[in-house]
Amino acid sequence: MSDSLSNTACDLLAQETAFVIATIISHEGSTPRAAGTRMLVTGGGRIRGTIGGGLLEAAVVEKAVAILNGHGKSTFMPFDLSAENVDTMDMLCGGSAQVFLDHIIPDEETSIVFNRWLELQQQRETAFFVTTVRGAGPTVESVFHAVVNRGRVVSGRLPREALDKIEGDALSRMSMGVIPFEAGQLIVQPSVKQPDAFLFGAGHVAKATAHLCALAGFSVTVLDDRAAFADAARFPDAHSVKVPPSFNEAFADIKVDEDAFIVIFTRGHLHDRTVLAQALKTDAAYIGMIGSLKKRDTIYRSLLNEGCTRADLDRVHCPIGITIGAQTPNEIAVSIVAEMIQERSRLTLKG
Repeated sequence: MSDSLSNTACDLLAQETAFVIATIISHEGSTPRAAGTRMLVTGGGRIRGTIGGGLLEAAVVEKAVAILNGHGKSTFMPFDLSAENVDTMDMLCGGSAQVFLDHIIPDEETSIVFNRWLELQQQRETAFFVTTVRGAGPTVESVFHAVVNRGRVVSGRLPREALDKIEGDALSRMSMGVIPFEAGQLIVQPSVKQPDAFLFGAGHVAKATAHLCALAGFSVTVLDDRAAFADAARFPDAHSVKVPPSFNEAFADIKVDEDAFIVIFTRGHLHDRTVLAQALKTDAAYIGMIGSLKKRDTIYRSLLNEGCTRADLDRVHCPIGITIGAQTPNEIAVSIVAEMIQERSRLTLKG
């Protein structure tokens, strides 16, 4: 579960409201979303997240609502998306998928487990949410939840034998996995570290970019030396909003690792140059700077004269964003975040 899904789950548990978490646990061929994709469904049919849309998702929502309103049990749902059924299901894909519908009933133990999971996600710890499902075929006899962190169970119930299996399998990779266990299986969901997106500048484009970055799965930090602009109320989706004394010290209070994304759109060329010079000293995966070709060339010449190499500058995406004819701040933000997603996907495939 992502932070947002976990937040919703914890809020519902605090309100003593039951819900269903639908997880794609296996798929073959071409299906809308990959294994590990999750969606939360409430009794009124409201959803948080998506498992691909279309009739597949609609069928899952219908079943989840029936479980909630009829106080039913957790269950597995197989889906056949083979070619002969594509037309009737109004979907342009083929293959098969299995979805686990986990009926979450509020109680103290469940609330503790989900809140612990959310806490570790917010701390960006490597952890695993483990669902132990006992039963054969679609019949589910019992379901237990646990959180594993650093090789030990920190919340919930998980037999020692199950932990041994997880340590031998899921802990060696960072992707969702289903592990056979006794008369059932373990569904192991890792917390995935969101890459940092450091946005230098807090103007209109930054406001839209921060929102889209958060939706796209980045952990957003906004930095601007103007407190009136770098205001948390203007950036509700940001993980952090900082006001450095000046852009000369913009990197003093942040840690930029090799997975980080840096976006530069301050209020002026000189500030952009100041931030870029510091950004080039980091191992950031992506550095992008807004501006025209003329602005870029002027800043590049200045940095080359001060010792930067052409290889350093080749790391920079400038003008930033995918070319889509963007004009408004919102459109520019779309082009920027689209490029960031493209680069993230490229790096993931490369890795």
